[in-house]
Amino acid sequence: MAMFNALKRQFRSVIEWQNPSPDALFEQWTENGDEIKNASTLIVGPGQGCIFVYEGKVQAVIQEQCSINLDTANIPFWTTITKFMQFFESEHKVGIYFFKASQVLDQKWGTTSVIKYEDPKYQFPVGLKLFGNYSYRIAEPKDFFVNIVGSHNNFSIDDFRAIMSTRILHPLADFLATSRFSYADIDANREEIALGLKVKLSIAFQKLGFDITDFRIEGTDFDEDTLKRINRIADLSAENQAAKAAGIDYAKLQHLEAMREAARNESGGAGMGLGLGAGIGFGQHMAETMNAPATQAPIRPANEALDTLKKLKDLFAAELITAEEYAAKKQDVLDKL
Repeated sequence: MAMFNALKRQFRSVIEWQNPSPDALFEQWTENGDEIKNASTLIVGPGQGCIFVYEGKVQAVIQEQCSINLDTANIPFWTTITKFMQFFESEHKVGIYFFKASQVLDQKWGTTSVIKYEDPKYQFPVGLKLFGNYSYRIAEPKDFFVNIVGSHNNFSIDDFRAIMSTRILHPLADFLATSRFSYADIDANREEIALGLKVKLSIAFQKLGFDITDFRIEGTDFDEDTLKRINRIADLSAENQAAKAAGIDYAKLQHLEAMREAARNESGGAGMGLGLGAGIGFGQHMAETMNAPATQAPIRPANEALDTLKKLKDLFAAELITAEEYAAKKQDVLDKL
């Protein structure tokens, strides 16, 4: 009986990918090593595909659900293989590889480093990070086997994710450089950026046998240096709008701040001279502007006024006063100079 069972196992087997791991993308069938027994049946389940490799070359690809009796099926490559095999045992081995034929959905991606490009509107460097999700499938299993898998016995979804992470930076940087989006336009144009990037990635991954079926950008972020520049622009814009609402010349406010910084520099010989000179010079300019004698340039009152303006600015930034209140109080301070 034992001898009969041994012979039975030698003459017949079922070749199928049973209970593949959820992370498996590609896996070699190894139940009976790399030998195919006589009267074997190949079963390709739903969402699966199969690749036959003989002598290191892909001989056939099956991409649909099926059941094939290898001893009777009229398959040209199989006929060629059996000529080299004696009693289905030979030094010429056959490799059978199963792969995931269905789509792999909702995979997360994110830039591994900051992408830098020059803002076309404000002319400063932007450091951008993005993240989102994508879906894909194996479109050309032969190209996938030759270019990616090679001599490996298996290939996982995590392995593909690592390839995606390394290959996404360059096409994304190229697209941002040519699309001419300012930092303020990035979020509003995420769909357009995602579509443009999907096209670039699809071209690159088609050569590897993959089809990128969906690509989305879920969120963006800027590096610390870019955020500082953005906040500075927001502050200047808020000050300018408040000055316009109060009918104040914004340039005068900028000169007042410059005078305060110069007047505060009261240490060091050259620095002191420069600071006082700038303060007095601007004091004279302000006196002429206000129709007052230049000898009465109010350096100390101006400093006190600027301190008050800074406090008002902080209150406005903290939303403790409205833009109208901010503008009115600013005007009161300036009127007292």
